[in-house]
Amino acid sequence: MKKRTLFTILAIIIIGAGFYWILQNNKKKNQQEVAIVAEKNTDVAVRTAPVKREEISGEFTVNGTFLPNKQSQIASEINGQLVALYVKEGSYVKAGQSIGRLAGEKLNVTVGNANANLSQAQSALSRYEAAYKTGGVTALQLDQARLQVKNARSQVQSAQLQSGDTNIIAKISGIVNQKMVEVGSVVAPGTPLVEIVDISSLKLKVDVDQALVTQLSLGNNVKVKPDVIDGTIEGRITFIAPSASGALKFPVEITVPNSFNKLKAGMYASAMFNRTGVNSVLVVPRDAFVGSVSDNLIFVVKNNVAYLTKVQSGVNYGDKVEIVSGLNEGEQVVTSGQINLSDKTKIRILK
Repeated sequence: MKKRTLFTILAIIIIGAGFYWILQNNKKKNQQEVAIVAEKNTDVAVRTAPVKREEISGEFTVNGTFLPNKQSQIASEINGQLVALYVKEGSYVKAGQSIGRLAGEKLNVTVGNANANLSQAQSALSRYEAAYKTGGVTALQLDQARLQVKNARSQVQSAQLQSGDTNIIAKISGIVNQKMVEVGSVVAPGTPLVEIVDISSLKLKVDVDQALVTQLSLGNNVKVKPDVIDGTIEGRITFIAPSASGALKFPVEITVPNSFNKLKAGMYASAMFNRTGVNSVLVVPRDAFVGSVSDNLIFVVKNNVAYLTKVQSGVNYGDKVEIVSGLNEGEQVVTSGQINLSDKTKIRILK
């Protein structure tokens, strides 16, 4: 009886140990499979496109920003308290128009005193001239009296000019974009009161590649496509920078009319230039760039690894961008999925 009980206990122990070994073996196997899946899942799925060389001719597009035709901050020329401001933000003003006034009581007193001094000096001069004829004064005394009149007249003119400076005059025509002070403020010479912006015409500023700027001339007509309206506007090149601003890009300004003030300074637009001749150009899709084209960053794929690469971009052809340096023909670049990538990330190319 005891032997049978012992064998039963041993059998239960052996069976339990067998189950334990099977469970542990399965657990280890599952962990290995999970590790393999996790390792596979570290590869980021992306789409790629090859770097190609294409024959490009005709029209090319460059993006830019509108600048106002003129922009000026109207400032006080003297010390004083602002007692009147005749304009508000959004008001249209003309050059030469009075837009405000400073307190001028003290200056008016100065003008009065200067006029009184001038009258006194002129009276003294009349007496000296009469006395000189009879020998009552010397020639030197007469010259001094004339000099006093001249100085008094200069003081009157100076006082009148300062008095006139209490009237704040707009230097350009345009729209009041910003009011910087309120009535009652005490201002010093040079303190900006309002900012006036002239957008009767606008200047589209674009950066043009060195290979293309040589084909442009002042006065050339250029089609401009604003982002906010349909159709194009005829513009004219009014400025070409004599030196590059960086990365061999040359600032170019195109002046366009602004009928009904529909366009505003700061808006985006594209300038469409006509390119002469046919050129073999290395290009990549616009989608290959990380962020903006101007950042010049692209992920290049080598052995299923994405390398963040600095390139130099050229002309923007819409959905394609010229590559001046940094890439070779035939290389694969990432066009989708960059948001999940960092430098040297393993990738899986989607077909």
